[in-house]
Amino acid sequence: MRLRCVVLDDFQSVAVESADWSVLGDQVEVVALREHLDGEDALATALADYDIVVTLRERVPFPGSLIARLPRLKLLIASGMRNGVIDYAAAQAHGVTVCGTASSGTPPVELTWALLLGLARGIVRENNALRGNGPWQSTVGADLHDRRLGLLGLGRIGSRVARVGLAFGMRVSAWSQHLTRERAEEVGVELAVSKEQLLADSDFVSVHLALGDRTRGLVGAAELALMKPTAYLVNTSRAAIVDQDALLAALHEGRIAGAGVDVFDVEPLPAGHPLRSAPRLLATPHLGYVSRANYTTYYGQAVENIRAYLAGSPVRRLP
Repeated sequence: MRLRCVVLDDFQSVAVESADWSVLGDQVEVVALREHLDGEDALATALADYDIVVTLRERVPFPGSLIARLPRLKLLIASGMRNGVIDYAAAQAHGVTVCGTASSGTPPVELTWALLLGLARGIVRENNALRGNGPWQSTVGADLHDRRLGLLGLGRIGSRVARVGLAFGMRVSAWSQHLTRERAEEVGVELAVSKEQLLADSDFVSVHLALGDRTRGLVGAAELALMKPTAYLVNTSRAAIVDQDALLAALHEGRIAGAGVDVFDVEPLPAGHPLRSAPRLLATPHLGYVSRANYTTYYGQAVENIRAYLAGSPVRRLP
């Protein structure tokens, strides 16, 4: 029997062209959905006739209640080798194999710097003014050289962001709950005594932590109040690490100079959402992982995962 495979959230209509799905031959029919499916009922209805689901990052939760409503589902493939919104125990209980793919940390590092530089030099505002026959030179850029970059997290991505900051001549410090002085020295940065010190001292703060019980809401109203009014916050990690309402209040009240945000509590961000019109905000629609190389990896390895499953030897199994 021919299996049916659906690729979720193919917003740019590039999933099929990013890999050679033809190697699956007549064994698998592949369909890519461009529109986001929101809510368990919508997902249960739309996915009922598919044996294989390819999901993008952690945008679509697969709790046990949804998996139970998909009796035809045999293989669930997630991009990346870590996914916090899939109920693995329920998948196993219902005979669903879960596999992942590799994911490069390079694109989020590069986007972090795109946001930081865009904020520092007023790129969007100046571009809009120039193209709209507005004022010539309406902003005064914030310098990076000899300014302090504070990193919340110094893992795979944070350490690479740190090295770019050092190349700009910035003074870089980092903090996380288990960060050691040895690790900080290995990267060539200072270890901040506390989260509070890092926030108070930094001219730019960038978030690079995994989301968990200890990091959810880590940056709230009290933490934002510690930042300089001339400082900028960048979050390309997970939305829930920074309290959204507190950030909106800080931006509207001008208590920080600005923020660069690539991740949101709800994605895609609904029309009319307060973040769409917030002042001092440079926002992108979760582009951190979106690059040609990453998509080639995601979908190319998704095809490999399907072929391996069909051969009876699944690869890159999660968790």
